Amino acid sequence: MISFMFLLLLAPDVLFCLTHVAVISPQDPILRIGSSLTATCTLTTELGLHAGSLYWTLNGVRLSSSTYRTVSANILTIELHSLNGSQQKSGDNLMCHGPDGRVLAGSCLYVGMPPEKPVNLTCKSHNAKDLSCRWSAGGPGETHIPTKYTLKYKLRWHERENECVSYSVEKQGYSCHISANIALFTPYEIWVEATNQLGSATSDISSLDVLDVVTTDPPANVQVSRIGSLEDQLMVHWTSPPELKDVLFQAKYQIRYRLEDIADWKAVDNVGNLTSCRLAGLKPGTVYFVQVRCNPVGIFGSRKPGIWSDWSHPAAASTPSGELLHRGSCDPKASGQNSTLRRELKQFFGWVRKHASGCSSVSIKLYDQWRVWLQKSHHQPPNHYLQGNESFKAGVPQVGSKISDFTL
Repeated sequence: MISFMFLLLLAPDVLFCLTHVAVISPQDPILRIGSSLTATCTLTTELGLHAGSLYWTLNGVRLSSSTYRTVSANILTIELHSLNGSQQKSGDNLMCHGPDGRVLAGSCLYVGMPPEKPVNLTCKSHNAKDLSCRWSAGGPGETHIPTKYTLKYKLRWHERENECVSYSVEKQGYSCHISANIALFTPYEIWVEATNQLGSATSDISSLDVLDVVTTDPPANVQVSRIGSLEDQLMVHWTSPPELKDVLFQAKYQIRYRLEDIADWKAVDNVGNLTSCRLAGLKPGTVYFVQVRCNPVGIFGSRKPGIWSDWSHPAAASTPSGELLHRGSCDPKASGQNSTLRRELKQFFGWVRKHASGCSSVSIKLYDQWRVWLQKSHHQPPNHYLQGNESFKAGVPQVGSKISDFTL
């Protein structure tokens, strides 16, 4: 029927009474790559043509007459060997033409291979509310004929099979999205069946719990800001994805940042479950782009590491410009000037422990003020500053981050 409709559109004046003009057999054969085919064009006596005057085309290209054989006055055959895969999914068009070029009859050739076992089946759940699975065709992947992929799934202890209906084709393979009636705390069995007119194949069965494959939206409201006049640091704040407010979820975050004119990102992996992070060791007077992503680890009932979200939209800020040397507090090859700064900070926190009796923590803001003062005063002894600044001393016993949180 497909070939008939194609021919009807191609030459409706000739094919209106096609069945009374000529016929090709076999009609629409399905063959493996490398096969041979002998096709026959049989004319009706009413046409008044001799078979020896006819010729054949395949996808519009005239075939060599050396492949023809005139069986009788109204029968012309052609032999095709070592057939290649079909060039189009709708089949290759084999045509029988009259001496004036008119199409007398046609057939579609489907030349391909049966599918191989689908591979690389992976699934993830967005916010534990759906399930999206991806896979790749097995082997070379191209069967050259229409091949149907069906994602099937069922709860492990249930007999009823379900079929995913929302399919899409991607550059790296295929995917299907299941958006309704997702069950938690119960394992699923998921597999893919591939079928075409030459055969079928089934992937390995994947067993998973939805809570083991959860990913979330990226963190929202990512903001980057300066920390006073500190030219080597920036502060990053963000908001947890709303789904993490659910008691089922905990989170860990990862930050990456790069300079404005450099494509390579640097990652900060030890953020933990905080929603802010201080970036240190940056270049003064430089614009930085920052992104954050989330991993919903620690989901109740799951022992898997979780799946990272996409990166957030980038946020940007610039460090203050200055002439001070680059400092990296985590650099094991710290300069002598950094070593001096570390000794002075130890003196400062020693003074806090001695004079802030009964206070278990100190404000991070006070620490920043201390750093700014060191930069502006070119590292004058800290005791001199404390003795001469009563308002500074008055701010010491504030509730904030614990002294032990500062690594010196």
